[in-house]
Amino acid sequence: MEFYPSIERSDIREIKKFQEEKLRELLIYLEGNSPFYQKLFSENNIKAEDIRTLEDLQKIPTTTKNDLQQHNHDFFCIPPDKIVDYSTTSGTLGDPVTFGLSDNDLERLAYNEAISFACAGIQKGDVVQMITTIDKRFMAGLAYFLGLRKMGASVVRMGPGIPELQWDSIFRYKPKYLITVPSFLLKMIDYAEKHGLDYKNSGVYGAVCIGESIKNQDFTDNILSQKIKEKWNIKLFSTYASTEMSTAFTECEFQTGGHHHPELIITEILDDEENPVKDDESGELTITTLGVEAIPLLRFKTGDIVKAHYEPCQCGRNTMRLGPVVGRKQQMIKYKGTTLYPPAMNDILNDFNTILCYQIVIQANEIGLDEIIIRLSTDEENENFVNEVRDHFRAKLRVSPKIEIIEFDILSKTVFNPNSRKPITFVDLR
Repeated sequence: MEFYPSIERSDIREIKKFQEEKLRELLIYLEGNSPFYQKLFSENNIKAEDIRTLEDLQKIPTTTKNDLQQHNHDFFCIPPDKIVDYSTTSGTLGDPVTFGLSDNDLERLAYNEAISFACAGIQKGDVVQMITTIDKRFMAGLAYFLGLRKMGASVVRMGPGIPELQWDSIFRYKPKYLITVPSFLLKMIDYAEKHGLDYKNSGVYGAVCIGESIKNQDFTDNILSQKIKEKWNIKLFSTYASTEMSTAFTECEFQTGGHHHPELIITEILDDEENPVKDDESGELTITTLGVEAIPLLRFKTGDIVKAHYEPCQCGRNTMRLGPVVGRKQQMIKYKGTTLYPPAMNDILNDFNTILCYQIVIQANEIGLDEIIIRLSTDEENENFVNEVRDHFRAKLRVSPKIEIIEFDILSKTVFNPNSRKPITFVDLR
């Protein structure tokens, strides 16, 4: 198994030619097997043979998460007896969207994670502790396990939470890498300091960070990453993925964005009119999956606002790299003339060491305008603390949200919901 695919080090023209061949194969497959895309092609007079280049993709309408939810069954290209795993992802209209995976899809998923972890430096024989769930129809946890197994790494399946058990496992099995939500590392550090654990000599080299951003748009460490590294000098690697993509974008050692795997996915970055953005602009990531049997997707709009980087990486790969997610398109907030996304507010709140946990709530006021409410728990007894937080928002984002102080025991139950795969720090009530 080649964990450093030669196509990723090929000339960009060769990469484009390679992807166009894979695209033509996909279109023929969809034309013959996908009820949803058969109807889409028919209604728009699209024939597979007419789509020859990546630029020709713009002749095809985009697909959205609403389409997946409203026509879930029509996206399946194989019969039920060929499905070996069912996963789900959240839907925009309430009910989750079901994804089935064939045996070949699981092999593809394992290959994707293997080359992604290799990108971050994980090698055969390394011990990796998974601080993430593998159950509850969660595709990512399964993907991590399959990828690590495929590349010959040893896996410690700890699941999320419970710092005491995580440290027991770390000192017992000496993992070189962790896979975790980065904010949980702060909880582990706090537990270790309070209980006198020699965590700095635990042997952990790095962590692959999921679910939360650890980088600014210029690839410098954001506040969350800085707070972790100030206490624990380990390497932090970003990775970005979704159930719909069945593909990950993971940083290499030079940490300048998640690398694109051209054998697995075609990417477009589109503006609000669905036109390609300029190379230095942000837009909505729109993807076309390659090599997926059960539910392949064509021009699927992920809802994530990102910026792509095209200059060759020092690691030798010539593939495009994705920068940190700017925000979810549906979570964009218009507040008194200012446009902002939750990650920008996360950075501000993470700047305060005395904030124990927080939740950003967006709701519409009586005249239909967006209103920001910051619910937080703190051990700060200073009466001016709320004003300090509000002033920090004004200085950084030019907004002044409403701030509510809530007891930690109450707020933490909402933020760290046991049924959620990551902290619920953003709630949209609009």
